[in-house]
Amino acid sequence: MNIYVLLKRTFDTEDKIVIEDGEILDDEAEFIINPYDEYAVEEAINQRDAHGGEVTVVTIGEEDSEKQLRTALAMGADKAVLIDTEDDLEDGDQYTTAKILEAYFKDKEADLILAGNVAIDEASGQVGPRLAESLDMPFITTIVDLEIDGSDVKVDKDIEGDVEKIEATLPIIVTCQQGLNEPRYPSLPGIMQAKKKPLEELELDDLDLDEEDVEAKTETIERFLPAEKAAGRILEGEIDDQVKELVSVLKTEAKVL
Repeated sequence: MNIYVLLKRTFDTEDKIVIEDGEILDDEAEFIINPYDEYAVEEAINQRDAHGGEVTVVTIGEEDSEKQLRTALAMGADKAVLIDTEDDLEDGDQYTTAKILEAYFKDKEADLILAGNVAIDEASGQVGPRLAESLDMPFITTIVDLEIDGSDVKVDKDIEGDVEKIEATLPIIVTCQQGLNEPRYPSLPGIMQAKKKPLEELELDDLDLDEEDVEAKTETIERFLPAEKAAGRILEGEIDDQVKELVSVLKTEAKVL
C-alpha cells in the first residue's frame, strides 16, 4: 500500500509568539510538527504495519522543515520529501499548497493520503479537501477511526460531539482528528535510523511549476495578538448584593446588558 502523509511545520503551541511591525518574529521561535499531523503520521504507520507497503511524509517549506521530516522518520515513516519553496515563493496560501501537492501527486499511485484536520497556525482545514478535489479522489475529514479491508474503507467521522460512520473505497484522502490514536514518541533507535532514511528535496522546477502557477489567491492584511484577558473579580457580601453588583458590572462595564 502506498501511503502518504501531508505534514506541516508550525510554531510550538507552548512557545510565545512575538509580532513586530505586523510580522511574526520566528528567529527565536520553536517549531514542531503540526499536532494534528502527528495523528496522521501515527495512523499511516499503523496502517502500513497492518497491511504492508510504505509511508512517505511530504512537506512544503524551507530547509528548516527537514527537522520535522526527520522526526516523522524517527516515528517510523519510511521516506520523506521536502518541496523547498524558499527561493521561489515569497508567500503562499492554501491554494498554493494544494496546487504544489497536486503537481507532486499527479504521477504517484497513492492508495491512502492522510493529513491533519487543521494546521494550528491558520486552521483553515482546506488543504486536504482542495487536494482531493484536484486529484478527483474521495475524501473524508475529521476522522477518529479508520479500518481498511482490501480496498474497502470504514471510517468514523467526528461531527461536533457525535460520530458518523462512513464506508468508502481506496484510494482516498482523509484528515485526522484528535482521538484517532495516540502519536508515539520517537525512540532512540528510531532517531538513529531516521538519519539513514531517504529524504528527497524538490523545487518548483522539478514539478514543472512556475511561481505564477501557484500564486496565492488571498492576502494577509494584518497580524496581531489577541487582547490580554482582564483580571477576574470576586464578588463578596450577601447573595442579593452580589447579584445587584453583577448586574451593574454587566451594564456599565461589560456593556452586555
